[in-house]
Amino acid sequence: MEIGDLRHRITLQKKATTTVNENGFEVKTWEDVKTVWAAASNLHGREYYAAAAAQAENTVKFTIRYTEGIDSSMRILFKGKHYNITAIDNIKYQNRYMEIKALEVVGSG
Repeated sequence: MEIGDLRHRITLQKKATTTVNENGFEVKTWEDVKTVWAAASNLHGREYYAAAAAQAENTVKFTIRYTEGIDSSMRILFKGKHYNITAIDNIKYQNRYMEIKALEVVGSG
């Protein structure tokens, strides 16, 4: 991976609180954990068809430098849209880069 490939800013967020509003619905609030540089790409080839089979057409693959503490309970804020993390891969277990697959949240984040 070239350093120039990491040209997008993404913000990793974690759930801060869950409250119940006056209508009895749960409302989640999120707090920013870290903003990092990332490479962002849509899935293609075999990955695209596997995601489409799972009805996850809005899946984006983010590649970032290795960062400890990221898990699938978090989400990503990218270009004003929220993405729930579905998979995290420490590429070749070298602790250099991570590949994160995330599904766009449709509706209010």
